[in-house]
Amino acid sequence: MSAPPALPPVTRSRWPWVRPLWLLAGALALVTGIVGIFLPLLPTTPFVLLAAACFARGSARWEAWLLGHPRWGPIVREWRAHRALPLRAKQWATAMMTVSSLWALWALPTPWCWVPAVCCSAVAAWMWSLPTRGHAEHR
Repeated sequence: MSAPPALPPVTRSRWPWVRPLWLLAGALALVTGIVGIFLPLLPTTPFVLLAAACFARGSARWEAWLLGHPRWGPIVREWRAHRALPLRAKQWATAMMTVSSLWALWALPTPWCWVPAVCCSAVAAWMWSLPTRGHAEHR
């Protein structure tokens, strides 16, 4: 397997007021991702990846914390190194979107009950079109 292409270094803005905005955006994305763990139909992984991108531009300390986190760090590192998602993350996201969509079919009124299923299907199709990294590939 060939090595993934090198990613360009993230540049920081020369305007001092932009850095706090990146930090705020990263914090909001991370909080949204954490809420997504408990709230049906809200995906966690894309928001954690967004938070990492924002922290890279706003706070080296928060970026280092996120990269070192035992739960989210591996996902962010895989994404940055290979533009791939771990198989386990894809499976978990698909299972949660399926359960959430089934719940929405039961709980929402008829014209709206299909909207979550359609949205989740589109996200799942996009997610599964990305490269997958499994445990065997890490050895």
